Amino acid sequence: MNDVTTVTVIGAGLAGCEAAWQLARRGIPVVLREMKPRKMSPAHHSENFAELVCSNSLRSDQLENAVGLLKEELRRCSSLILRCADETRVEAGGALAVDRVGFSQAVTRAIRSHENITVLEGEVTDIPEGEVIIATGPLTSDALSQAIAGLFPESHYLNFFDAAAPIVTFDSVDMDRAWFGSRYGRGSDDYINCPMTQEEYLAFWTELCGAEEAQVHGFEDKNVFEGCMPVEVMARRGVQTLCFGPLKPRGLTDPRTGKEPFAVVQLRRDNADGTLYNIVGFQTHLKWGEQKRVFSMIPALKNAQYVRYGVMHRNTYLDSPRLLDRYYRVRGQERIAFAGQITGVEGYVESTASGLLAGVELARRLRGMPPVNFPRETAIGALACYVSNESVVEFQPMNVNFGIIPALDQRVKGKRNKNALLSQRSLDVLGTLDLE
Repeated sequence: MNDVTTVTVIGAGLAGCEAAWQLARRGIPVVLREMKPRKMSPAHHSENFAELVCSNSLRSDQLENAVGLLKEELRRCSSLILRCADETRVEAGGALAVDRVGFSQAVTRAIRSHENITVLEGEVTDIPEGEVIIATGPLTSDALSQAIAGLFPESHYLNFFDAAAPIVTFDSVDMDRAWFGSRYGRGSDDYINCPMTQEEYLAFWTELCGAEEAQVHGFEDKNVFEGCMPVEVMARRGVQTLCFGPLKPRGLTDPRTGKEPFAVVQLRRDNADGTLYNIVGFQTHLKWGEQKRVFSMIPALKNAQYVRYGVMHRNTYLDSPRLLDRYYRVRGQERIAFAGQITGVEGYVESTASGLLAGVELARRLRGMPPVNFPRETAIGALACYVSNESVVEFQPMNVNFGIIPALDQRVKGKRNKNALLSQRSLDVLGTLDLE
């Protein structure tokens, strides 16, 4: 091992852990730098790696959905993150939800026990010499942010705001005013549904729109990422907006009335024991007292006990189409690569995919092998190609979607059928690649 180049990976989030794992399993020694527990960001709550703080679900696990396809590709690429997610999953209908603590612990154990990975704790303030993957996430420390900015004197960082939803205890939910069930009866009854009448909803909406927000420096509604929008920002767009979003009642029948409610707030299991539930779609930056006051207007949550209130974060990302290539490497300085949300991929699964690709390609280069070049027909490749596409002028954080994957050669009737065929083509293409 002494004659093999050591790679520094900065950041032990999902992207950093995945990159480190892919390098290590190919025989490349890794030094994983992580500032926790010596220094914690506002989004950190534990000392473990791969902490899930923005959502309690890794989203759809069905191949008719682009993120479901991306997860299946990652599984077939021997992803550590997907392995640990599958080991710690909790039932959530068609979604892959995990016990957050168990998941983080599983990733941490795997990383710390690998013979090719050395973990060094403490903040990194400068970009190290040699081969490095920077996966410090959307809350990169100020000192390292300045060092990164120095790489791109003619460019600039971009930033947006996202928010995390509150978590309540199951015992505090009034189940006389709620029921377990999944939309259209698909899957098992994994969600708690909290119905609202039209009168209850209108009173709630009025108070939500006027509730007092916490001060977040530089926050404006226009800077909010659409995929993680605070519920109060969404409410201000119109009285019916929430009813077509997180409070959509379609496909849910209240067993007490036999009818579809006017609005429904859903709670999703947050841990394997089922003692904690996340309020789906209720990302927010309201003051904590206001959250309790307004959300208590939801009948089933009148006496809810909160173990975590919603919080707002500033997320920073690169203008990647001008700065990175399809391997997430800095153009002209290929020894430096980035991975995770700092590249402008949005979402836990997408961050994992960027870390996997960056790790695989760096390992191959260090071993004198040609790059894999994940094609755009795969979700992993399509995401990397979008992030590095110089023709993208107004770059914004991007979730994986079928719109960035090339269309089929033939016309297919029905969106689900078309997506299923796109997924099958992607997996077929992936099967032809040499990934070792």
